[in-house]
Amino acid sequence: MNVPEPVPVPIDVAVADDRARRKALRQELIKRRQSLDDTAKQRLQQALDHHLAILIARLDPVSIGFTWPYRGEYDARAVIRRWLAGDVSRWAALPVVGGKGEPMSFRRWNDATPMTTDRYGIPYPSVGAAVVPALLLIPCNGFDARGYRLGYGAGHYDRTLAALQPTPVAVGVAIEDGRLDDLRPHEHDLPMDWIITETGIAGPFGR
Repeated sequence: MNVPEPVPVPIDVAVADDRARRKALRQELIKRRQSLDDTAKQRLQQALDHHLAILIARLDPVSIGFTWPYRGEYDARAVIRRWLAGDVSRWAALPVVGGKGEPMSFRRWNDATPMTTDRYGIPYPSVGAAVVPALLLIPCNGFDARGYRLGYGAGHYDRTLAALQPTPVAVGVAIEDGRLDDLRPHEHDLPMDWIITETGIAGPFGR
């Protein structure tokens, strides 16, 4: 997808227009992703599984944070389950969304973990201490060649990556339909360290 160059406008209007631009991009990309037929979704799932497993083996983290699939996003659970089964010292975690403007925290997850749902209807562990995963899988509605991602507009992951110590390795998970020429990142936007799509692995990007 090509993003047209903006027409110069006063700074206060430019901010509003850029929010509108991102919102329109986000809505279009989510709509197209959710409209994929089952065959296309299965092909994407299998290709992403393959590339994610390769990158995890390369980076060899002891812990991985990931997201429950939402609005047609990639479902990492099968890869995570196989990875957990390979070594009892490994652990996985899911995010817990806090109050408005707060970073997310993470709680350990496996198939036996009691779950509840957040205000978006997304499952997360109902109990457990906060942990910091070594690697985070972060969904991308869109992405560009420098590793910047288009999320949902709430800034959850930007705040979380800025707050977590030590900072996890950030792996954006996307599909090629969301590739953008230039997201035109804002000052607070943080690039991913890596991005995987159905066609392969890109990175590492500088942060």
